[in-house]
Amino acid sequence: MKLSLSVRVAESFSDKRNSELTLDQLIAMAKNFGYEALCMRASQLGTHSPPEQVAEAREKIDEAGLAVSMVTGDFAVPSNNEEGPMLLRNITPYLDLADALGSSLIRVCMKKDEDIEFAQKSADEAAERGIRLAHQSHCASLFETVDGSLRVLEAVGRPNFGIIYEPANWFIADEDYGIDAIRKMKPYLFNFYIQNHRLTPDGVTNVTTWKKGPVPVDHIGVWEEGGIDVEGVFDAMHEVGYEGYITVHQAFGDVMPVEEAVRKSYERLQPLAAARTA
Repeated sequence: MKLSLSVRVAESFSDKRNSELTLDQLIAMAKNFGYEALCMRASQLGTHSPPEQVAEAREKIDEAGLAVSMVTGDFAVPSNNEEGPMLLRNITPYLDLADALGSSLIRVCMKKDEDIEFAQKSADEAAERGIRLAHQSHCASLFETVDGSLRVLEAVGRPNFGIIYEPANWFIADEDYGIDAIRKMKPYLFNFYIQNHRLTPDGVTNVTTWKKGPVPVDHIGVWEEGGIDVEGVFDAMHEVGYEGYITVHQAFGDVMPVEEAVRKSYERLQPLAAARTA
């Protein structure tokens, strides 16, 4: 597995529009700590960005020897709001952005079954350009549960449409996120996000779920105990032969110094990404 750094690390959990750091700072941080790619979001670059700004960023990323593991091209998709699925009604600008950044993967959002038809059409258009689409295993979406995710993936039925496996959201929704779930998702595993939360009655944040209502959590690093079973997740991903990107996806902007969190995340995850189960 290859480690990717999401530009989300410089956002706060609740504010996905603003970043504490510039793209130059994030590029330098990723390179210095050993990450192989950046996961791009609209807080840095999106479909709203001028083409010349995107081209300049691509040049800097290339010069640093980094790739762009995935593109999230607007603010509605990561906000997971009712506007999130609108990109599936006009995927072309997102394909253009991914092409400009040299990425072959775009994150999408789906909230209702009526989005399935548009996901199929978008996947067909993306396939013409060698690009894949993926939906995060995200609370309060069609991918909040394992069975729900599998149903939608099978309904879309396109080889270039898959899932961004993210265990913390299934953990929050009281879903199985371990080896049994990963085996079911194996044909569709396009990306692997990781962040961590601790379930606690007086948590600093309430995460909205369809299954359980608001769930209080504290945000903790992947190197801390009390959240997801990080080692177990990596063992399971190795077992199914996943060799793609593992992306540090946690918002540290209002939790702890970003540089410290990025370093600690790499130190915790790199040995697990490189390990092989017996």
